[in-house]
Amino acid sequence: MGKSFSLFLYLLLDYSIGLYCCIWCNKPYWLVLLSAVEVPTAVLGAEFDQISPPALLKQFEEVLAAKSEVDGYVKIFPKVSHGWTVRYNAEDKSAAKFAEEAHQNMLEWFAKYVK
Repeated sequence: MGKSFSLFLYLLLDYSIGLYCCIWCNKPYWLVLLSAVEVPTAVLGAEFDQISPPALLKQFEEVLAAKSEVDGYVKIFPKVSHGWTVRYNAEDKSAAKFAEEAHQNMLEWFAKYVK
């Protein structure tokens, strides 16, 4: 991955990759990968998510904060579950609002970093 690419970790974890521990360092796999990232990184997460719970997202935030040379942030959306950006009830005004906000965040991120 070159520095010219933007990395957008959107709804970061899924079962196809998994949340496994690295044998050699006893850290969750994604924390190890994130600590090696050298490109702009955004993580949008859900308050209710067993796959990437807020506690893990807070760890992501700490890793990104320690990398001052990398532009990045973590944003946790309240009152939504994993997959909320594509599996929400359009009649639920709150769910639709947070999905639209996440979509807008993603579009702004890509507009800024993918040229």
